[in-house]
Amino acid sequence: MRVLGIESSCDETGVALVETRGEQVPKLLAQALHSQIAMHRNYGGVVPELASRDHIRRVLPLTEQVLQQAGCRLAAVDVIAYTKGPGLAGALLVGAGVACALAAALDKPVLGVHHLEGHLLSPFLSADPPQFPFVALLVSGGHTQLMRVDGVGRYALLGETIDDAAGEAFDKSAKLLGLPYPGGPVLAQLAEGGDPQAFALPRPLLRGGNLDFSFAGLKTAVWTQAQRLGPQLERHKADLAASTQAAIVDVLVRKSLLALQQTGLQRLVVAGGVGANQMLRRQLNAACGDAGIRVHYPELALCTDNGAMIALAAAMRLQAGLQPPTKDWSFDVKPRWPLESLVASSAEN
Repeated sequence: MRVLGIESSCDETGVALVETRGEQVPKLLAQALHSQIAMHRNYGGVVPELASRDHIRRVLPLTEQVLQQAGCRLAAVDVIAYTKGPGLAGALLVGAGVACALAAALDKPVLGVHHLEGHLLSPFLSADPPQFPFVALLVSGGHTQLMRVDGVGRYALLGETIDDAAGEAFDKSAKLLGLPYPGGPVLAQLAEGGDPQAFALPRPLLRGGNLDFSFAGLKTAVWTQAQRLGPQLERHKADLAASTQAAIVDVLVRKSLLALQQTGLQRLVVAGGVGANQMLRRQLNAACGDAGIRVHYPELALCTDNGAMIALAAAMRLQAGLQPPTKDWSFDVKPRWPLESLVASSAEN
């Protein structure tokens, strides 16, 4: 079975084709991705209307590129999957509309996919795929969550952010430091040349065994420190960036280890855009290595939003018998869609 996946939740247009192989992990045949970073940079952030218009321009050429790379005709695709949510409503509607239109034209079934489940399962496409069960640290955009994962669709929320997510803390702190969009990766790059102990920044919610996250106070602390530095900020910017990154990473690492300790599991999966952060990977590898815990990451190219994770999630749900594809080509999207509700619907199926 070949599944074509379309991702259009925010500022990346992604298309990919995967093939199921019995009960084995689906194989990625081809993928293509277009990032809108250059277009949004002038505005300092994503402009939803511009994002939607660009998805319209990109999605069909990317689909043709993927099919050509895979040596597959469109008619040979068995299921078309798309990101149903969460994300920007207009952007989601582009992917959903194109997927359902293609499926209707080809008389093929469609499947709406949860964006965060795509991230959660994306490490299965890596050279070192995980095995169930595991603890997942999901750090994608406005989401930071720790979950126990016992199988496809079998997720238990252990903790989540109560205000800003880790990605937002990176981006908002970068903006306070006057760094260009996209702020998070730019801050991380600047931090490599700074002293992570130069400024004492808060690490919220680290006491009492709580697995929730809070990064809003850190953002305020960064702003306060930047104001104190005043005209000296430029000279100390790398140190403040390094201290900010260290605070975020420290919280993520310590919470992940606590989740592993509380669940008794010996395997950790890290997924989402922040999972590409090199300091996070170094510290998690060191801490988990000392504890005898295996850590799994997506390939760097699959950390950001992409079509491969959507096609994979759809294929794995089909393999697990959780969500039969249908030929109902009417569609809606869910800009706000808690992953926990997906678990409930999986249990019903």
